[in-house]
Amino acid sequence: MRRHIPARKLALMALFAGLTAIGAWLRIPTPWSAFTLQVLFVFLAGALLGPGYGALSVAVYLAMGLVGLPVFTGGGGPTYVLQPTFGFLLSYVPAAAVVGWLCRGQAAPGFLRIVLACLAGLAVIYAVGLPYMALIVNLYLGRAMGLREVLWGGMLIFLPYDAVKIVLTGLLAKSLIPVLRRMEARGG
Repeated sequence: MRRHIPARKLALMALFAGLTAIGAWLRIPTPWSAFTLQVLFVFLAGALLGPGYGALSVAVYLAMGLVGLPVFTGGGGPTYVLQPTFGFLLSYVPAAAVVGWLCRGQAAPGFLRIVLACLAGLAVIYAVGLPYMALIVNLYLGRAMGLREVLWGGMLIFLPYDAVKIVLTGLLAKSLIPVLRRMEARGG
C-alpha cells in the first residue's frame, strides 16, 4: 500500500533539505576552526518534522550532494564518501530521526526535552562521524591519526559551537512545534 505524503510535509521536507545545504555554506570563522549550521537544521528537521519526515529530508540533502550538487562544505559528488567528514554527513539521517523520535508525542515539548533530544542526536553524529573519520584518514589517506587527534579534530573543538546550536534549536523548536502541530490538527 502506498503512503501519501501531505503537500505541506513535502514542502517542509524540501525546505529543510535546502536549509541544510545552505547551512553547509554558512561558515562562522573562529580562532580555531570555522563551523557551519548544518547540525542546527538537522536537529530542527527532526524536532519539527518528526523522526520519519525529518530523517527523509536529511536523506534528500545527502542524495543531492552525492549526485553532484555542491551542497556539502567541500562540494559534492559520489567520491565525497572518501572525505574524512562524510561520516558526519551520513550520521545526520539517524540523528534527525533520534531527535524527532524523542520530541514526538507532546503538543509542546519543553525546552529541556528538546535539548536532551538534541544531545542524543549529537551523540549519534559523533558515534558515526568519528570512527568514519579515523577509518578514512588512517586507511584510505594513509596518515596516522591517533585517538587524541580524532577526538580533538573531530569533536572537542566543535563542542562549544554544538552547544550553541542545541540551545538555538531548543528555543526555535519550542516555539515552532506547537504551531506546526496545531496546523496538522486543523488539516492545514
